[in-house]
Amino acid sequence: MKKVITYGTYDLFHYGHLRLLERAKALGDYLIVGVTADGFDRARGKINVQQSLIERMEAVRATGIADEVIVEEYEGQKIDDIMRYGVDIFAIGSDWKGYFDYLNEYCKVVYLERTAGVSSSELRSEEREIKLGLVGDLQFLNKFEKESHYVNGINIVGLYTTPGNAEELNELLKTLPCVTRDYEELLSTVDAVYILSKPQDHYQHIKAALEKGKHVLCEAPIALSVKDWTELNVLAKDKGCILMDAIRTAYSTAYYRLRLLVKSGRIGKVVSVDASCTSLRDNDISLDERQNKWNSICTWGPYAMLPIFQLLGVNYKQRTIVSHIESEVSMYDSFTKIDFIYPDAVASIKVGKGVKTEGELIISGTTGYVYVPAPWWKTDYFEIRREDTTQNRRYFYQLDGEGIRYELVSFIKAIHDGKNYSYIDDSTSKAFVQIIEDYFHGKDITRI
Repeated sequence: MKKVITYGTYDLFHYGHLRLLERAKALGDYLIVGVTADGFDRARGKINVQQSLIERMEAVRATGIADEVIVEEYEGQKIDDIMRYGVDIFAIGSDWKGYFDYLNEYCKVVYLERTAGVSSSELRSEEREIKLGLVGDLQFLNKFEKESHYVNGINIVGLYTTPGNAEELNELLKTLPCVTRDYEELLSTVDAVYILSKPQDHYQHIKAALEKGKHVLCEAPIALSVKDWTELNVLAKDKGCILMDAIRTAYSTAYYRLRLLVKSGRIGKVVSVDASCTSLRDNDISLDERQNKWNSICTWGPYAMLPIFQLLGVNYKQRTIVSHIESEVSMYDSFTKIDFIYPDAVASIKVGKGVKTEGELIISGTTGYVYVPAPWWKTDYFEIRREDTTQNRRYFYQLDGEGIRYELVSFIKAIHDGKNYSYIDDSTSKAFVQIIEDYFHGKDITRI
């Protein structure tokens, strides 16, 4: 019996996939089809996959062509599979011509002509393209725009900035079709907005967008009061719009896998979470200039609180805030430390834009702990450490674009499906706002 094997993602299964499987099956007597796992696709930078692994495998089985369907999970698996299953022929689309010649050492390699004019990427692109507008003037928008090109179905067409504050933006952003200082003009040209304006402007920018039926992706915090946060979320639901917190760390593969491992009890019961996020990038400018930028608690607070609220929940018993406030007017803090006490755990964050410390994340449990090195918020690596060091484990996951492109994929999918796919739930988003509201109102703060 002659065995043939082929591989693919098979997202949005189409006629081209069917024809390729038919031709692969015609090469032998028994066809094995490898369907790539979600994690493997992401590791390869293939982030626009719309369907789950189960859905894609079922689509292949439904053709009745494959004799066996397997999962491709890791680099180099093709050689393992060829040897394990006694494969005679490896078949793949002609767009890979030459790439898999190394497999000739193990079996015959055949490149099959693909069906012209159809692909999963084209089908995804046929969905209504989302026209996205940018709101703000921070340098990070340059990176955000660059990462958007990795995501099908989105096109940045406009930019709204305040007068005289766009010097940090590159020329590409300044030459978008709609560059304006009139927010209403931007909203009239887009389907959705990404908001990176000053935190005190978030409420008005989000509300104006939602009232016009525009979807919103906003850097946390969404608002500076729970009242405003609640109003905006109710408005989003009433208008049928998506409103999502933008915290790219939540979408990075390493952080997400870390959460799953900790939640599954890999380090026992979590008893402590400590996170630090600091930078000195604004230290070379005057206090007056710093007051026009994001302060420490707004810049880093949501990032540092993210693992605490996602692992321990938001129902802490007690909380204390210690802050070095440089300006009473703007409440600009160069450093803030917050301690949380839970019924059976503790947690703390250190955030600062005028103080530098090791930006690590440590999660302590009853059978071990997780160590994430600096800068933990954009890590591709973490360790689970134990008393017996021979049981320590290291985990590596490729990080592309600091999680921005994965965040955008979730946002676009949410818009198309009318369902919020945010990795940050409402209770966590609201808890960020509550802490920051208390900070600005000086509630339970010790000033140093």
